[in-house]
Amino acid sequence: MEKPNMVTCTAPVNIAVIKYWGKRNEELILPINSSLSVTLHQDQLKTTTTVATNRLFQEDQIWLNGKEEDISHPRLQSCLRESKFFCLIFPHNKHRENKKRELKGVQDTSLSLFCVLHLVRRLARKRRNDVDPSLDSTGLSHKVHICSVNNFPTAAGLASSAAGFACLVYTLARVFGVEGELSGIARQGSGSACRSMYGGFVQWIMGHQSDGKDSLAQQVESETHWPELRILVLVASAERKHVGSTSGMQTSVQTSCLLKHRAESVVPGRMVEMIEAVRRKDFTAFAELTMKDSNQFHATCLDTYPPIFYLNTVSHQVINLVHRYNRHYEETRVAYTFDAGPNAVIFTLQQHVPEFVQAVQHFFPPETNGGQFIQGLPVNHAALSEELKQAIGLEPMPKGIHYIISTKAGPGPCVVDDHMQHLLGSDGLPKNTA
Repeated sequence: MEKPNMVTCTAPVNIAVIKYWGKRNEELILPINSSLSVTLHQDQLKTTTTVATNRLFQEDQIWLNGKEEDISHPRLQSCLRESKFFCLIFPHNKHRENKKRELKGVQDTSLSLFCVLHLVRRLARKRRNDVDPSLDSTGLSHKVHICSVNNFPTAAGLASSAAGFACLVYTLARVFGVEGELSGIARQGSGSACRSMYGGFVQWIMGHQSDGKDSLAQQVESETHWPELRILVLVASAERKHVGSTSGMQTSVQTSCLLKHRAESVVPGRMVEMIEAVRRKDFTAFAELTMKDSNQFHATCLDTYPPIFYLNTVSHQVINLVHRYNRHYEETRVAYTFDAGPNAVIFTLQQHVPEFVQAVQHFFPPETNGGQFIQGLPVNHAALSEELKQAIGLEPMPKGIHYIISTKAGPGPCVVDDHMQHLLGSDGLPKNTA
């Protein structure tokens, strides 16, 4: 077999501090409110994706975390262009619902993956024709093999789909020679993926156009803007969520009065305040907005009918720990946020990391002592005073936190130049199964 054209890229996880929850358009993935996130550093949390194209490949194939996804479903192949893809381009066409029913039974992940692939190919053809219609575009019709892996728990509230779709879009764009704005395509794979297309502090502007063309991500500040800011991911569970984000959002939009109030009356003001806090590097304002928005997001989940429970007893104890820690110092030194899962993401400043990590270890004693409990950026040892222990006064929860990932704000997607890091072999198959 001739050597395939191959590109490998990585993309980051992002953690929303002003949450996205609820869509006004399911097909185009248009949100009911704007949101803002911090991109985490890829040295600790990332998705890696390799895309290979070859005229000899017989079909498009995708492997996610070692498992092949079925994107060769006959109904998907025959209906995608005129249904799911058709809905994305013509969302108000009268035949939309009929075409959607034809795809019943095809997994959402497969639909999104295939849809993103077609969108990037279509954009590549359009932009190539705009530059020079005589350019050879046969390579755009070649089948692709895609292999993608995460270095963090998938579907456990750590924005795995955001990093995954951002990486897929970015890598496909490099393979097909597409440049420029890509967050709109990433959004159509997974909403929050658009924010993972940039580093640092990123807002997803909800937009108002029915076609979604103004619903895009925009960098607020780069990853170097606030070097003292640190992020700790407290992994309480790596299990798959009982209620996925997509179905959870749909139920909330249909049943939660609080969600409507939040989107229309609360989030617009918070977005302005949060952007100002980030630009001023005002940790107190940033931290308090972050916690309030996390709490309100989970309040809307409880206001949903039937209610959705993403937090567990460990999550609640982390919340208590943070508030008691801050109360002891009579200032806001630490903040928490929770996405759709039980794992806490802690924001603090660099000088407070050692002591707070020690507090976590004290009140959530790990199974074994040692470096494996703390992963990522090194954390210096600090002693906890008896006064602080008594002020917090919580009953320890052994093994409640499995491990901590220590990280900071990081850059957006990037190309991996080392060909040895390709996930696919020269035959186009995953290296670990080739």
